[in-house]
Amino acid sequence: MAEEANNPMGELNKLLEQFKLPGVDMSALVEGGRKDVEALVAANKSAFESMQAMVQKQTEMLQQAVAGVQEHAKNAVAAGLDPAKQGELVRQAFEKTLADMKELAEMARDSQSAAMTHITQRANEHMAEIKKLMG
Repeated sequence: MAEEANNPMGELNKLLEQFKLPGVDMSALVEGGRKDVEALVAANKSAFESMQAMVQKQTEMLQQAVAGVQEHAKNAVAAGLDPAKQGELVRQAFEKTLADMKELAEMARDSQSAAMTHITQRANEHMAEIKKLMG
């Protein structure tokens, strides 16, 4: 009984049953709404998990960058500030930064793709449900 009191879809279903319309399956409409909400929850969950992964990756990248700067500073002192070595270290740091930026862009793209997959799938299901109700 407590489960029914906390179920907004059940309450909506009861309310809609009071207004029965000929040829309209109210429980199917409620079920469609429930599936819409589930699709949004899945899309949001996917986006949230991807954002967490991106934040974690950015944190790792920052830690690596700080460690790299410290290592480069030690090498520069040990090498007597050799300009050729410094140029090579700068080039390596630049290439690493570009690779990290590419990885983050791919993570963002994958996140958006996963979220859109959930929404598109539900939109297709919704259209099929509407056709079924109309037919």
